[in-house]
Amino acid sequence: MERSRSGLATPREVSELTGVPVGTLGQWRWQGVGPDYIKLGKHVRYSWPAVERWLETQTRVMAG
Repeated sequence: MERSRSGLATPREVSELTGVPVGTLGQWRWQGVGPDYIKLGKHVRYSWPAVERWLETQTRVMAG
């Protein structure tokens, strides 16, 4: 999955990419699931490569 993204993503940007609500991303951080994130003081950021890696792990192949 190639994207021309650089730098760090906000939760809102990850939400827009994935369609997952910002609140759900927050719950996932608390639960220790979802994409790896970076905490900068009170701010949460995601590296785009971490988001891409996480998305790739979510792919399920249907047997049949």
